[in-house]
Amino acid sequence: MAESASERRFVVRDGAQHALLDDVAKAIIEQLQEDGRRPYATIGRAVGLSEAAVRQRVQRLLDAGVMQIVAVTDPLQLGFPRQAMVGLRTSSDLEETADRLAGIAEVDYVVITAGSFDLLVEVVARNDDHLLEILKEIRAVPGVATTEAFVYLKLRKQTYSWGTP
Repeated sequence: MAESASERRFVVRDGAQHALLDDVAKAIIEQLQEDGRRPYATIGRAVGLSEAAVRQRVQRLLDAGVMQIVAVTDPLQLGFPRQAMVGLRTSSDLEETADRLAGIAEVDYVVITAGSFDLLVEVVARNDDHLLEILKEIRAVPGVATTEAFVYLKLRKQTYSWGTP
């Protein structure tokens, strides 16, 4: 299937913060969400493009920051069976505090929020004692006023397949 120049572009509207993807780009992303190592030739057959066209499309998606191809690890399998989400309230510059928290090795997610908490931080730990040490480290970060930890008992759903319907 030949592509026209207008079909190949990722459109960003004035003032928009995101790219508008065509159906082919979405289909390529869906293929990679199922298997990030899927060969371009296989993806091409599924979406109606040549291997070279898929390779170019994927590179443009990567260059535009629309997606990343990464290995997603399972903390349980890597010796980190304890996970928790920590809600934080800050007493100083929110973004500086977030950046400091992002520097903690066991922190795998930091988001600035609106609502009861200023920040949400996800952590992984080897056990409860390790979790306690991480919480102490978080509480010692300048700007952290209060914390509330929500320990994960069981993960029911975690997906990275959104954004392409």
